[in-house]
Amino acid sequence: MTDVEYEALKERAAGGDRDAIDQVVELAGERADKALLRRLADEGSSDALDVLVELSGETGDVEELKRLAQAGSRDAAEVLAEQTTEPGD
Repeated sequence: MTDVEYEALKERAAGGDRDAIDQVVELAGERADKALLRRLADEGSSDALDVLVELSGETGDVEELKRLAQAGSRDAAEVLAEQTTEPGD
């Protein structure tokens, strides 16, 4: 997908096109675009939130996990607990 196509897809998603939102979430996850995933999650996309939690966990982004957990994400809280628990605790 070219950058122009990606931008057009993001515009469709911003207009509420569910199929476009799903595609953008998938592509943003593949591109590790946390800013876009964060925006989509803040706009109510549970799929974007799931991908953001997964990506943050994989990259060890404790600050993002804390932010998401404080915003009410149980999944982020669980991943955060796993990330911050010392081995043998």
